[in-house]
Amino acid sequence: MAEKQIGEVSNYFKQVKAAAVKLKASLKLGDKIRIKGGEKDIEMTVESMQVNRKDVKEAKKGDEIGILVPEDVHKGYKIFKI
Repeated sequence: MAEKQIGEVSNYFKQVKAAAVKLKASLKLGDKIRIKGGEKDIEMTVESMQVNRKDVKEAKKGDEIGILVPEDVHKGYKIFKI
C-alpha cells in the first residue's frame, strides 16, 4: 500500500517531545506513521494522542492533535500513514 500524507507538523514542543499536527485525514491509536522532513525520516506507532489536551483514541480530518515523537521535528514536516 502506498503511503498517504495525512498531516503536517504545525508546532513542536521540545521540552515534552510532542508535535502538534494538523490532520488532513483520520488517525487512530496503533496506526503506523512516518514523519519526513529535512534529514529526518522517522517511523513510529501512534501510542498517545491528544486533542485540546485530552487523551483521545481517534482524531478526524481537520483536527489539531498532539503526539509524542521519539526525535526532534520541525514545523512543516509531513506525516504519512504507512
